[in-house]
Amino acid sequence: MKVAVVLANGCEEVEALTPIDVFRRMGVQADMVGLGSQDIMGAHQIALHCDRVVDDQLLDYDCVIFPGGMGGAHAFRDNDQLMDLMQKRQANGQWNAAMCAAPIAFARYGLLDNHDYTCFPGIDEETKRVAPTGHFKESITVVDHNGHIVTSRGPATALAYAFQIAEVLGLDTKEIKHQMLYDYLKDNI
Repeated sequence: MKVAVVLANGCEEVEALTPIDVFRRMGVQADMVGLGSQDIMGAHQIALHCDRVVDDQLLDYDCVIFPGGMGGAHAFRDNDQLMDLMQKRQANGQWNAAMCAAPIAFARYGLLDNHDYTCFPGIDEETKRVAPTGHFKESITVVDHNGHIVTSRGPATALAYAFQIAEVLGLDTKEIKHQMLYDYLKDNI
């Protein structure tokens, strides 16, 4: 099994690195894939160095994951190569995930059409306009099994998002949740 987190300049660093961290802790290959470059500058001026750049190999991953951050989300949305690859992935029945502002890219790609999703508060105005047949939900994470899509809300939901992606891929997250004190956090908020 392997997952890819696609990074673009202006991405939300917490949302980008959390799935990488969770999957690598679980012993799953998790690649950081840069959009146009291996060197990406995050939204909060954290420099990120990716393992590789976006190419047709995105079709080989069990899940492709988009973090939010407005700059990154707009770069994803406006990239036709990425749109083509993600449309092929959905047509192949492969899992794709986007959180925070990144569902605006999925909206443009047509991936949200007739599917359930969530996103950062206010971003739903654009997603509803671009993908009017999509079904916006206010849940922390939303899984649409028919569309093979996982979505989430924002930085504070990054761990829930990473664990949800692992679970839809058939991984048992009980131990990693305990090791990372996620179960403790959930029980004490």
